[in-house]
Amino acid sequence: MTSTTTTPEVPIAGPATPLAPVRGADRLFSLDVVRGFAVLGILAVNAMTFAHPYQVVSNTTLQPGGFEGDAVMAWQVMHVFFEDKMRTLFSMLFGASIFLIGGERSDKPRGRLLRSRLFWLAIFGAVHGAAFWFGDILLLYAWTGLFVMLARSWSARRLLIVGVVLNLVCSALYVAMMMSLQFAPAEALAQAKQGSGWLSDPSAVQALYERFQGGALETTQAAFQTWLSVAPMMVIFFMPATAALMLIGMGLFKAGYFAGRSPTWVYLLFIALGAGALWLIWGESESIVAGGFQFLDMMVKPVNSFLAPFASLGYAAILILLGRFGARLLLHPLASAGRMAFTNYLTQTLIMTTLFYGGRGLGWYGEYGWPEMWTIIGAVWLVQLIWSPLWLAKFSMGPLEWLWRCLTYRRWVPITRTA
Repeated sequence: MTSTTTTPEVPIAGPATPLAPVRGADRLFSLDVVRGFAVLGILAVNAMTFAHPYQVVSNTTLQPGGFEGDAVMAWQVMHVFFEDKMRTLFSMLFGASIFLIGGERSDKPRGRLLRSRLFWLAIFGAVHGAAFWFGDILLLYAWTGLFVMLARSWSARRLLIVGVVLNLVCSALYVAMMMSLQFAPAEALAQAKQGSGWLSDPSAVQALYERFQGGALETTQAAFQTWLSVAPMMVIFFMPATAALMLIGMGLFKAGYFAGRSPTWVYLLFIALGAGALWLIWGESESIVAGGFQFLDMMVKPVNSFLAPFASLGYAAILILLGRFGARLLLHPLASAGRMAFTNYLTQTLIMTTLFYGGRGLGWYGEYGWPEMWTIIGAVWLVQLIWSPLWLAKFSMGPLEWLWRCLTYRRWVPITRTA
């Protein structure tokens, strides 16, 4: 990968040039395409958390209707091709955006702009998690970004070294901690299962089903209480691993990888590495299935833990090469979805909670397992791939991107397209 001078997301301010959002013509197509792929793919991982209590998502064998046949295959597709890969990719891209927005640490105006942006992201994340869905990741990103932004003037090499080492340490500590449970006393193992939601009182799970199938106030209260129990753990314990991925993403952008400026052979290498990673992860998933979905097998997944980043970068490499070699028109809907990633991420929550929560819409909570879920995921993907380019044909950014920018810049930002 070659070092390169990058195009800033926000123009450097001069005496008569105030900081302003990047123009559509100045956007990096490669970043938008990869971001669009990530925001759509992340729904595949999150979908079941909208439709079932976290205990059922943790222990898939508790799914209503049983967990075998098509349900197992549907879970495998999600786990092998999406789980951890989309979060990894999304976190890396967020790291790149920290540099694009904030620039070098010596650029004080852009630094203030970045802090304002992260502050409002935290507000959006808190509202999203407390009022709609406990799995919100925006608050975690805002909190982690405050620390990662301090490294934005590091060289690409330093960012990659620190990010990779930190990621390996976090993965190794998690895997070692989980694997050590096989030697733990039965009481300690039972406590770990209880804490993860694996062992749950059936009556408590049924009570959660009833709460989320109730009226609008009851489902909102249930969502808020779930978020309160999950959010502190996410913000504290997931921050080091998230920071590692953001550092890697920032380093890869500075090195030219996410900007689409690396040599073709680099992308081909990562496609090969990604394919190999997915093959090994599929083999691990086969072992999990053959073992009957045991607690430690489902919690540890060492192959996926260590190799998911290679699969993520392999996906990015495929999309970047497609754009480089003439498929930009084909990728246009995906790039549009990426330009509206913030809107699409939050809209996914609105759609899914409307479908599944009682009192807000159809009240499908607890009625569908993995096979049916893929139909819903595909329908949401189709809607967002259609509506994103249609919206951007009339406007310069998504509606929630516009609101976020108005708050960040503390002024009215134009949203209509200009000639």
